[in-house]
Amino acid sequence: MFEENAQRILDRLRPEDRVLDIGGWARPFNRADYVLDQEPYETRGYYGLPAQGGGPERFTRETWIQRDICSREPFPFADKELDFVICSHTLEDIRDPLWVCSEMARIAKAGYLEIPSRAAETSRGVEPGQAGWSHHRWLIDIEGDHVRFMMKYHKIHSHWRLSFPGRFLRRLSDRGQVQWLFWEGSFRFSEVTIHGVDAIQAELERYVQATRPYPRPLLAADRAWSRVRSLPRRAVDRLRREIRRNR
Repeated sequence: MFEENAQRILDRLRPEDRVLDIGGWARPFNRADYVLDQEPYETRGYYGLPAQGGGPERFTRETWIQRDICSREPFPFADKELDFVICSHTLEDIRDPLWVCSEMARIAKAGYLEIPSRAAETSRGVEPGQAGWSHHRWLIDIEGDHVRFMMKYHKIHSHWRLSFPGRFLRRLSDRGQVQWLFWEGSFRFSEVTIHGVDAIQAELERYVQATRPYPRPLLAADRAWSRVRSLPRRAVDRLRREIRRNR
């Protein structure tokens, strides 16, 4: 969780507030009264980083609820029973984030969610040979109180024009690598679906080119070569011979 926001959460909570951390196994939020995760209590703190959430753990073995959060079984809390719910760096990992969002809005009066920024998830340089993190399933945008999920189509790894270069990621600040939403009462969420390979490629390229990380001459040369490659084989061979002859 972005450290400044961890403190903001602590500052707003009252001692009597009941707090749930969803998917907090790797780095639980210590102020949470409950944790909901598919991994067991005994193995919590996978990342081994300093704890977040202030003070000693407020949750216990008895209030650690182990379950598949995408099972479509309602979470074990009544409507608006909780004062605050936290879901940090979990929604991008799971198969059904819309269900988890709906349950968060049902059981809590307010909450906080945090996810990687789409810019970071679209960048190469995190892991070799791909864009973003290999275990993440979604490209996510937050606009106002609306969280939009789009499948992280495998096409994003196929060409440099559909992702940002590693140098772009290295220039992103800690703040630029994440996005978040503090919400009260409820928030909106939806899935964006795209049909057809060309439409998928167009959307991925649109997002990258809105930032223009590549120089125009490189883009022009790449598009020109794409047109050449679409010619019949004999025409391409003839063009190559002509280029060699005129060097």
